[in-house]
Amino acid sequence: MLIEYQLPLTSQRVDVLLAGQDRRTGGDAYAVVELKQWSHAELFEEDPELVLIEHLGGGPKLHPVLQAKGYCEYLSNYVSALRDNPHALHGVAYLHNAAQSDVADLYDVVRDDQTRLFTQTTRGAFIQYLQDRFAPAPGADSADRLLASDIRPSTQLLKVAAAEIKNQNQFVLLAEQQLAYELVLHAVDRAHKRDAKTVVIVTGGPGSGKSVIALALLGELSRQGRAVLHATGSQSFTQTMRRYVGKGSTAVKSMFKYFNNFVDARPNGLDVLICDEAHRIREVSANRYTPARHRTGRPQIEELLDAARVPVFLLDEHQVVRPGEIGTVEEISGHAVAKGLKVQHVGLDAQFRCGGSRLYEDWVLSLLSLNGKQPAIWAGDDQFEVSVAESPYELESVLRDRLDAGYSARMTAGFCWRWSEPDGDRLIPDVVIGDWARPWNAKGDRSVGGAPPSALWATLDGGFGQVGCVYTAQGFEYDWNGVIVGPDLLYRHGRLVTVRSASKDPALTRAGVSDAQADQLIRNTYKVLLTRGMMGTVLYSTDTETQRFLVEIQMARSRSAQ
Repeated sequence: MLIEYQLPLTSQRVDVLLAGQDRRTGGDAYAVVELKQWSHAELFEEDPELVLIEHLGGGPKLHPVLQAKGYCEYLSNYVSALRDNPHALHGVAYLHNAAQSDVADLYDVVRDDQTRLFTQTTRGAFIQYLQDRFAPAPGADSADRLLASDIRPSTQLLKVAAAEIKNQNQFVLLAEQQLAYELVLHAVDRAHKRDAKTVVIVTGGPGSGKSVIALALLGELSRQGRAVLHATGSQSFTQTMRRYVGKGSTAVKSMFKYFNNFVDARPNGLDVLICDEAHRIREVSANRYTPARHRTGRPQIEELLDAARVPVFLLDEHQVVRPGEIGTVEEISGHAVAKGLKVQHVGLDAQFRCGGSRLYEDWVLSLLSLNGKQPAIWAGDDQFEVSVAESPYELESVLRDRLDAGYSARMTAGFCWRWSEPDGDRLIPDVVIGDWARPWNAKGDRSVGGAPPSALWATLDGGFGQVGCVYTAQGFEYDWNGVIVGPDLLYRHGRLVTVRSASKDPALTRAGVSDAQADQLIRNTYKVLLTRGMMGTVLYSTDTETQRFLVEIQMARSRSAQ
């Protein structure tokens, strides 16, 4: 009996996993058991996949039979011991506090013998079910075989992923993008032919195509039958990938992981691990919720390096926006070289966001003093539009006009206002500038009123009415981008300076973050916010002198154009 069995490469746990000998075949047999303390449950609005629990708040829950079935499918897709014998694994939902009549609606979803539902009043039937499944023999050897089994995507899962990703139409690779793509494929081939290991690092600014490369590789390597997974350190980015790239298959969604899912990964258990948004790599995978026994102190970079024969890191060093994020070329290369690994680095010079405007990206870097230069006049570019609004009302109005014209648009701001919990189904308008007030985007993984969940703010309808922060905007793009520069970034004495005390970001106010680190993180935050737009950016500053400066460099451009 494996209690609180952790699903491989996830943070999710199965309540109980029973291991034993099949009574009929003598082979291994396993049963996932999902335990529920519910005493009463009914279908939510007659949806067979959702249930409503009378004594619990928080809305509908997933049907427990489907939960158990999902665990079974996941294990069959990743645990080698189950691939050739998927019928060895069954799922059970056991509502041990409920009478059968109190959950009668839930039985409709039970359609086959692979997944069953039992209650307090059918406890005897549950015991008979287990006696029919398992022989009266020890199950320790079966459990050991399961625990020692290789963890990697199944061939069937890779076929499904290849078909799903092939249907995406945006994976056209150009120049250095194609070079990086071919370099990874070559490294994979070399790893198998020569039993060699290569680390590939791909760097590029916003919109240079890093994620396009990542998904193109995921699709091609899946087609080849290679054991490959995609991982990021961003919940918003990973959830969006699961929603849009894996929308046709729950199994494909499982191929999108987080960096902290590889703490216990078998060394070189994967052929390729694609680490997208690798600037989000943290010092260690442990967090405040990690049990003490798992707090090894091992660097997260080493966990990712060890997980695959070819670890691939795609990053932009100017997008490090939180303390503890250490994803740089120097850090990754240093750990790789210390392990005696070969490192190959490809820089992406092309620009595909911001209308393909290299001039705009360089202007942003100079504006924020991230390239060693001083702020400069916006000289203009036919590929990209920059304007300064006179008020937050005007900024919102300009963007709404673009939205009404069929373009995508979002408002963002520096983290300079508190972020309140919602009041029921109403977001609190925390971002207050004069008599203009709007809420931040929703915090959690559920929608609030008409506002989408945090992870989908940048991509779902309904996101325009809120102000996005860097953590929800990072990694995404939209046609028109509005940026409110808060009091944490002010124009003084010929340059923009940061004001740490004006930030409400908890990550910057904690002890252990130096003023120099906070300065860099605030600048990187605005670099991310300013480079989300594909067609144009509208700026507004809450500070009079900073606003005047932005207007002047815009007016200077206008005069020079005349």
